[in-house]
Amino acid sequence: MKALVKEKAEPGLALVDVPEPAVGPGDVLIKVLRTGICGTDLHIRSWDGWAQQTISTPLVIGHEFVGEVVETGQGVTDIAVGARVSGEGHLVCGKCRNCLAGRRHLCRATVGLGVGRDGAFAQYVVLPASNVWVHRVPVDLDVAAIFDPFGNAVHTALSFPLVGEDVLITGAGPIGLMAAAVARHAGARSVMITDVSEERLELARKIGASLALNVSDASIADGQRELGLREGFDIGLEMSGRPEAMRDMIANMTHGGRIAMLGLPSEDFPVDWARIVTSMITIKGIYGREMYETWYAMSVLLEGGLDLTPVITGRYGYRDFEAAFADAASGRGGKVILDWTV
Repeated sequence: MKALVKEKAEPGLALVDVPEPAVGPGDVLIKVLRTGICGTDLHIRSWDGWAQQTISTPLVIGHEFVGEVVETGQGVTDIAVGARVSGEGHLVCGKCRNCLAGRRHLCRATVGLGVGRDGAFAQYVVLPASNVWVHRVPVDLDVAAIFDPFGNAVHTALSFPLVGEDVLITGAGPIGLMAAAVARHAGARSVMITDVSEERLELARKIGASLALNVSDASIADGQRELGLREGFDIGLEMSGRPEAMRDMIANMTHGGRIAMLGLPSEDFPVDWARIVTSMITIKGIYGREMYETWYAMSVLLEGGLDLTPVITGRYGYRDFEAAFADAASGRGGKVILDWTV
């Protein structure tokens, strides 16, 4: 089968023939239909410091996908051949304290699909049945392909009650954009999102952000005034990993404000801890998705009319992966999809 592989410890990817993965007991073999390009895939392609420390080559990359079940292994009784499925890309041990308590997203032994084991940028992928999410109702294929990052957005956005709240989102990348759509759908009074890319801020306006602010031209405090806020934002969703974004967010929260932080900083940086203490601000770290409460929430949000299609701005056949990765790395658009059926 064809697959996108990190063959050597150097920049780049190769589309090559690899053996079709074997189906073991408890496994599901899936014919891949669409995949989404993630920031993780960009790190692996560029072979940055994180990738050099994390990835063992050769490796089939990719973890965002939708496909069709073509074979099930021994003991799999609740997933039918022909089912349309996406996959939870975090494979957990099932035996640690958190797994046994039902908190699988907190497993310390998590292995990432397309990071710690061969992934989904291929014509076929194998996953344990426990990591397979069956779409019980029809879902647009491109949207189903990005359930993994959509889950990150939902997990972050729904960490705190949103009804009637004023929400600040720093970072209008694809996950930030999806979080803005979720916050509006979930009943936030106002949703302000910040970035320095006018193209991405325009996408934010299309999905219903109350204010899409270019922080190279104006400050978050300016945005507060434009929205008519008197005491600051109630909820902060930090999606950028940028030190200045986190510091500005803290400075613009109301007393008792709550921050969910998904953006992953590349290095340590100082924040105003005195402000956090005296304003009684809560900061919650977010990683991945709650298994599988977030997945249920995702499906219900879509059934309830949430539209993610404006977030998808690039669609390519898998053979055009170089152009697709260049698009995704440009920092100007939303999600980029690879079609594995053409």
